[in-house]
Amino acid sequence: MMERADSGQKLYSRMRLWEFPDEYVIEPTDGSSAASLSINRHDGSLNLIDELPVSTSVRTPKIQTIFGVVGMLKLLAGSYLIVITERECVGSYLGHPIFKILSLKVFPCDHSLKNSNAQQKKMEAEFSALLNIAERTSGLFFSYDTNLTLSLQKLHELGDESKLLPLWRQAEPRFLWNNYMLELLIDNKLDPFLLPVIQGTFQHFQAAVGKDIVDVTLIARRCTRRNGTRMWRRGADPDGYVANFVETEQIMQLNGFTASFVLVRGSIPLLWEQVVDLTYKPKFELVKLEEAPKVVERHFLDLRKKYGAVLAVDLINKHGGEGRLCEKFGNAMQHVVSDDVRYLHFDFHRICGHVHFERLSILYEQIADFLDRNGYFLLNEKAEKMKQQLGVVRTNCIDCLDRTNVTQSMIGRKMLECQLRRLGIFGAEETISSHPNFDEKFKILWANHGDDISIQYSGTPALKGDFVRFGQRTVRGILNDGRNALVRYYLNNFSDGSKQDAIDLLQGHYIVSVSRDTSPSSQKGGLEAVASFPLALLFVLTGFFFASMSLRQVRYDFRHLFFSIMWASISVALAAFMRANGRVFCNRPRLHKPRS
Repeated sequence: MMERADSGQKLYSRMRLWEFPDEYVIEPTDGSSAASLSINRHDGSLNLIDELPVSTSVRTPKIQTIFGVVGMLKLLAGSYLIVITERECVGSYLGHPIFKILSLKVFPCDHSLKNSNAQQKKMEAEFSALLNIAERTSGLFFSYDTNLTLSLQKLHELGDESKLLPLWRQAEPRFLWNNYMLELLIDNKLDPFLLPVIQGTFQHFQAAVGKDIVDVTLIARRCTRRNGTRMWRRGADPDGYVANFVETEQIMQLNGFTASFVLVRGSIPLLWEQVVDLTYKPKFELVKLEEAPKVVERHFLDLRKKYGAVLAVDLINKHGGEGRLCEKFGNAMQHVVSDDVRYLHFDFHRICGHVHFERLSILYEQIADFLDRNGYFLLNEKAEKMKQQLGVVRTNCIDCLDRTNVTQSMIGRKMLECQLRRLGIFGAEETISSHPNFDEKFKILWANHGDDISIQYSGTPALKGDFVRFGQRTVRGILNDGRNALVRYYLNNFSDGSKQDAIDLLQGHYIVSVSRDTSPSSQKGGLEAVASFPLALLFVLTGFFFASMSLRQVRYDFRHLFFSIMWASISVALAAFMRANGRVFCNRPRLHKPRS
C-alpha cells in the first residue's frame, strides 16, 4: 500500500452551518476545538471567531449539518457560499474513504442588494439563477485525506515537503473542479476549510481469481480548462486546451502490489465548432485554419510534458461530415509526429460498424508495441517502484464518449491482463474472459464509467454502452441508444446553453463585473430577443390544424379550399423561417458567444 500523503493540517469533515440574520457561521464539529468561520451576509467578508455570536433576533437561527465548503463566488452585488449538504462514501483510494457529493447548496450573502438599483437587482437575479443550475452538477468526488487530482504515479513522485502541504496546494489545478471558487478562501488562509473536489467518476470492484482477490478501481478526472456541454464546447482553444479532456486511471491492487495505468481522451485539437440550429446533426465548422498547426503543437507539447510519449488514436470517419475534420487533423499531425508523438487513424464505424466491436482487436495489434514499450506504473509490497508508465494513449472520436469508451475499455482490459500475467496470477494464454464473474464486473465498471462521463458532457448515458456492459450489442441497447440520441438532441438545442453559462460562471471562465454591465438576457438582441421555439412550433401546428379542418369542409363549401391552402402556406412558411434561422430558436450561451 502506498504511503499516505499527509497534509500539515487536517480538513474538517463535519460542520454545522448557522444562519444568523447578518452572518453565516460554519462551526467544525468533528472533534476539533478549532475556530469557527464567519461569513458576513452583507459583503461576504470572512473571519475566524472563537465563539458563536449571540442572536438578537426573535427567530432561532437555522442550523444545518454540512460536510465541506466547495467555495465562494462573487457576482455583481453579492457573494455566494457553496457547501456540501449530502455525501455518500463510494469506496476507498489507497486506504482512504472517497465521497461522492449528492447535494450542493448555495447560500447568498446578498443583503447589499437592498441598496442596488433595479437594473442591478435584475442582473444579479439572472446570475444567481445560474447558480441554481450549478447545484445540480453531477459526478463530483472528494477525499479529506488524499489527493484525488493526481494519478498514483504522480502521487508517488511527490517530494516529502510537498506531502506536508495542504491538499489544495498539492492538487493539479486543471483537475481541481472548484479551483476558482476556492480563491477567496485561499486569500484568507483558511486551509482546514479548503476541500479539493474533482469532477469525473469513481468506480470500484473486487473479484476472486482462484485464491487471490483482485481489487480494481477506475478514476476519471475531467479537465476544467475547456469545460462545458457537448455542443457548446468543441475542439480546442488557441492555447491547445481541448473540450471533454478526461484522464482515466485504472488501478489494480493484489497481494500488496499496486499497478496504475493512465489513458486520456479529448476533443480533436483544432479550432472547430458545431453550433446547434435545430437540425439533428449541425455541420462542423472549422475556424481560423491557419492557426491549426500551432494549436495542435501546443496541445501535444503539453501532453508530452505531463505524460511522456503520446499515441493519438483518431476514431472518426474518414468520409462524410467527419471526413474534413479527419483530414485537417491528420495534416496538422504531420508537423508534430516524432519519436515521442505518433498518430494513428482507425475508422471505427467502417471497420466495426454498429455491432462488430470485437474487430477492435485490429486496432490493438497496431498499438500493442506502444503499450509494451511505455507500460504501466507498478509498486511492490514495500511501496517501491518496480515499473513506470512512460507514455499515454490519447483517444478521440467526435464527442470523445461512445466510440472512445468502447476503445478505452478494450485497452484497459488488455493492460490489466498484462499486469496479472506479470504478477503470476494469469497464465500466458489466460484472459479476463476466462473468469465469468471477474469479466462481468470489469464490463460493468467500464460501462458505468462511460455513462458518468457521457452524462456530464452530453446529458445522457453513453451510446454503445451495451457492448461495454455485456460484450455484445443487444436490441434493448440499440433502442436505448435511439432514445438517448433524441434526449441529446433536446438538451443540445433547448437546455445546454444555460448550463454552459452556469459552468462558465463556476469555473471562472466568465468574471462578473460592474464595468461589463451585462447579464445573460442583455446579450439577446434583434430576432433572438423575441424568438421562442415553443411558441413558433405552436403556430406551425395550429396552422396545419386549421388547414386540415378547412380541407374537411371543402365538399360543403369550395371556399374552404382557399383557407386550407392559406393556413398550410403560413405553416410551411413559418417552418421554413424557423429552419433558416434555427440558431436563434435554440437555447444559446449568453456569457460567451460561439467563435463564428
